[in-house]
This record gives sequence, C-alpha cells and structure tokens, in this order.
Amino acid sequence: MGLGPRLDIRVSQSLVMTQQLQAAIKLLALSNLELESVIAEELAKNPLLEARPGEGGSGETVILREDRETGDQPADPTGSDDLIAKLGGADDSPVDMDWREAALEVDSFADVGGGSGAEEAFDFDRLEGGEAGLAEHLMAQLHGTGGTLGRLAEAIVNELEETGYLETPLSTIAQECEASLKEAEQSLALVQSLDPPGIAARSLEECIALQAKAVDRYDPAMARLIANLDLLAKGRMNDLKRICGVDEEDLAHMVRELRAYDPKPGCRFVAKEPEAISPDVFVRKTREGWTVELNNAALPRVLVNRRYHAELKAGASDKASKAWLTDHLQSANWLVKALDQRAQTIIKVATEIVKRQQGFFEQGVAALKPMTLAKIAEAIEMHESTVSRVTSNKYLSCDRGMFELKYFFGSGVGSEDGEGASAEAVKADIKKLIDAETDILSDDAIAGMLKEKGYDIARRTVVKYREAMGIGSSIQRRRQRKMTGG
Repeated sequence: MGLGPRLDIRVSQSLVMTQQLQAAIKLLALSNLELESVIAEELAKNPLLEARPGEGGSGETVILREDRETGDQPADPTGSDDLIAKLGGADDSPVDMDWREAALEVDSFADVGGGSGAEEAFDFDRLEGGEAGLAEHLMAQLHGTGGTLGRLAEAIVNELEETGYLETPLSTIAQECEASLKEAEQSLALVQSLDPPGIAARSLEECIALQAKAVDRYDPAMARLIANLDLLAKGRMNDLKRICGVDEEDLAHMVRELRAYDPKPGCRFVAKEPEAISPDVFVRKTREGWTVELNNAALPRVLVNRRYHAELKAGASDKASKAWLTDHLQSANWLVKALDQRAQTIIKVATEIVKRQQGFFEQGVAALKPMTLAKIAEAIEMHESTVSRVTSNKYLSCDRGMFELKYFFGSGVGSEDGEGASAEAVKADIKKLIDAETDILSDDAIAGMLKEKGYDIARRTVVKYREAMGIGSSIQRRRQRKMTGG
C-alpha cells in the first residue's frame, strides 16, 4: 500500500432541510403573538396572500365522549411528506423528525418567499404610558444640580443595578470623573437622599438603614438590629433582645417594621412588557362529553387570492415576471398549508392531553396524573420533539382557568391505584396540609400523612416539593409563627 496522497470517490447520504421545512418546524413552536407577527410579515411581502380577521384556524372541534374510552380523533392533516414533495423537498423528510440528530439547528423563521425579510417597524405604542425607569426617575430629581457634585451624582446613578444597589467602588467612579473621594462620598449621600429611600446602598444593611433614617426610626436599638440581620435570619431572638436592649414586645414591633422595608427598592422601576396571552384551545364540558376546540379568533385566516393571481398571470409577459409569480404562489400555498397543519397538530395534541387528564378538568389539580411527552407522541404517532414544540407557548382555557400545555406534563409518585399522581397534585396536597396545620408538621409527618392517602412518597421527595413551592422547613415555620405571635 502506497504512503502517498490519493483521491477516493465515496457515496454518502446526508439529511438536508429545505428552508420551507425549517420554517414549518419553527412555526410549531411559535406562540399566537409571534405567529401573528410572522403572518403580518408574509402578508406585507406576498400580494397573493389575504387575511380575513376573526376567522383564524381551521374550525376544528373534537368531542371526547364519556361512554367509551377513546374519543373521536380529528382527521389527519395534510401529510407533511406530500407537502414537502410538492415543493421540491425530500420525500423522507417528515416535519416531526428529530432534527437534532442531523446536527442542524433552526435559529430563525425561514424566508419562504425567497426575498429578504422586512425590518421590524418601531412600535410607537411603547412610548405611550410607559413608566419611567430608575435612572430617569433619579435624574429628574437631580435636575439643576451642576458642577462636580452633579456630574458625580449622574455617574453614580448610571452605575446602579436594577435592584438599586451600587456595586461599583466609589473610588473607581471618582477616578473616572477626575474627582476626589470626598466629593464622590458627598455625591453618594446626595443620591441616597433621593426617592425611593434605600437607593444607591452598597449592602443590605445600608439599604435598610437608609429606609429607617427616611422615616426617622434609626435609633440606637434599630441600628443594632440592622447590624445583626444574620441573627434575625437564624431566629435568635433572645440574643437580639440582649444586643438591642429591648424587651420582647419592642423587639417584635421592630421586626415588623423591618419587614415592611423594601430590600430591593430599584425593582419597582424595572420596566415590564405587558403580557397579552390568548388561549390556543378551549376545553368545555357538554352533554356529549369534553369538547376541545381551537380558538378561531386568535389569528386571521390566511387565504390565497386566486382572482388576483389570475389577473397577474394574464398580464405577465416576460419570463422574469412569470417566475416571480410562480415563486410567490408556491410561497402562499405553502404558508396556508403549513398554518393548517400547525392548527391540526395543536388540536391533536390537546385532545390527547384532555383524554388523559380528564380527572384534572373534573376534580382539579389533585387528580392530575404524571404524563410525559413520549406517551403523547406515541399515542398520536408523532415524534416527541414535535409534541415538545407544539406544547411550548400554547395555552389551554377551561373552567379552571388558563394553563400552558406544558403544565400537564411532569413526573410524579406512585399511588395505590397504580396510575400514580403528578408532582403538581402532590405539591397541592403538601400545601393543603401545611396551610391547615395547628402544630407544625415535620417533613416525616407530612410524608406519613401522604402515605395514608395512598401516595408512595419518601421524606426527601416531600422536602424537594416543599422547597420548590418556597415553603420553609418546620423549624423556619415555627420561628415565623413565634415572631408573628401566631
């Protein structure tokens, strides 16, 4: 065998995703608001598309009858393989394939029209009624403060964190502003005197102290209490009474006052975008059973304007015009079919969820069963990754409220009936037991009471669920009850 270089011819197979297939996968994971933005963009650049407001979706309704185990299944949507084949894609490229195996990541919605995407227009509505941020709020109070003091104060404001704390060393700010440390300290005192109280603090103790000073409650006893917050966190009330030189009643009053202060005064100025969530699916109880219905009003119904296409086709004389018209017709047809397929897939997944979680809709969270994406995917004959995309940012509305489809999935614990109970159901029971406790229950006691109800649960699982709900341990709850006089 020669040791020199040579040329070899090899035959290999690789998985290739077209732009339209990437877009179809991306559409599955989009929320209603995100999809509405995509549709608006496509309508703006494709004259063959038209929208009819208030007629979105496919009008699909599925009824789960109670007189048999399996409900009516929705008609299978147009096969993705057929859709891809018509558009020149590979026949063996289903939308519900796990494309992670192909080491290909879909980062953005593909331009199905072949042209460049339109730039996002500036949202002027954001300028209306917007609350001022922390920096703007403080700068307004510093208006008119000039000289080195004002320049340093503005620099300090610009260095504040969202919580309102100053983590940048004062010496660094003084050096950057070419000022002395004494001038920087004077500017810091100016900023700390602004509203809200506690702003520009460098520690939790300083933040609380500034708020106590603002209401003229920073006496020696309060100062010693603030200096020993670690003892308060540990519940060492006897030590605090001795250090502060007060009796039990005065200490309890000081602690209540301390808890009224804001440990993060800057957070109230953090701008929050309004969240407008509309349900994708409605679930209703009828005489025939549970009805699963798409929200037709969530999105406009997108159609291909055949009449306009015929007019343009009659006027197209050159080859370039005909090619442009053909591309836009294919793009329009694809988008209509892809949106219909998305709607069909959502209703199919939601129907299976309702079928498996009927106990939740009838009895509440206590009847929620453990369920995985793999079980749903197997039942509706789709890939698990497809179910994952469909359940992301999709919401279900029922008599019990609005829930993200992801809410119905999760692990659980064993139970006597063999079906098990979901983690949410167990959490609900744990919270119910703790809310109703007269004597503080230990985690072992809670685990024992849950076992009496039929749950196969260990103490460490009780601790895990309790901490996930933000509920303190039995020791912490006992201290809290003692401090509040309960």
